[in-house]
Amino acid sequence: MTPETAKYALIMLAAGVGVPVLAALNAQLGARIASPAVAGAMMFVIAAVVALGVGAALGQANALAALSAQPRYLFLAGLLIAFYLLSISWVAPRFGVGNAVMFVLLGQIIAICVIDQFGLFGARVRPLDWPRLMGIVLMAAGVVLAQRPPT
Repeated sequence: MTPETAKYALIMLAAGVGVPVLAALNAQLGARIASPAVAGAMMFVIAAVVALGVGAALGQANALAALSAQPRYLFLAGLLIAFYLLSISWVAPRFGVGNAVMFVLLGQIIAICVIDQFGLFGARVRPLDWPRLMGIVLMAAGVVLAQRPPT
């Protein structure tokens, strides 16, 4: 593993740690104020301010002007993150943060394999081979086992 690859892996590991923390915090905020939607909106406001601030600090403020020329389907990402946030905020208090995130992870693994297999959205093509398929099967088995009630 090169130093650059290790750096990217650590950044994404930290992002991965953030997913269940985000889910737990926003689910609790939504439950406390009796509105997962409003809790999600607040998280988006904070995220937008931070993201725009980072863009400005990096000298990327002119990127806002380029948005209008981009294909509209690329903005589906905003709808997907809204769906994720609203669903995790509503489901996690009822289903458990761990259970909710485990199914999110399983969905991510399946989607990654489909995206890579067909090179969707400009991704590099990486065929689904037996080791990757077995990884999906093992993860699915892990989700099923983790759902079992304690004995």
